Amino acid sequence: MLSAWLWVAWLVYWNVAAIFVQRTRSSEGLGSRLKHVLPLYVGAVLIFHGRPWIGAWLYEGKAVGYVGNLLTAAGLGFTVWARLWLGRYWSGFITIKEGHRLIRGGPYRLVRHPIYTGILTGLLGSAISAATFDALVGFGVIAAGLLFKIGREEAVLIGEFGEEYRKFKAEVPALVPLVY
Repeated sequence: MLSAWLWVAWLVYWNVAAIFVQRTRSSEGLGSRLKHVLPLYVGAVLIFHGRPWIGAWLYEGKAVGYVGNLLTAAGLGFTVWARLWLGRYWSGFITIKEGHRLIRGGPYRLVRHPIYTGILTGLLGSAISAATFDALVGFGVIAAGLLFKIGREEAVLIGEFGEEYRKFKAEVPALVPLVY
């Protein structure tokens, strides 16, 4: 499945880029982290395991698979764009970095959480490409985990940036440009 290879390439980039981040000033605890990481792993298994465990194949059309691969590539590209704008302030944990500042340019003009937007778009594409009910369930599990993480992350950002983040939150949707 092409979308799986796109994720492998993305993971390589993501891990190499993680070497160059700013030192952490504060970070979430392990318990909080597990609440959004476990759904990510469970959902990934459901999307990428290959054969349907729940139900059956949803369709057999190659064109839909191509659309899924295109969505995967577009979503992952969006995450890379956001990561480049976030620069050394990025972390997979909910953290505040030394010298942290609020980023409002690039994809952050469109949505407050463009990395999550890109990840969800990429995972939706991969679920479409997988063509199984399991994959759609996996997408839902991951989306729930990321929505939990967004709530926790926004509380930390409001604590750090106060009114500046509240204004950003009022002006820019969380995940979907012009909608939510």
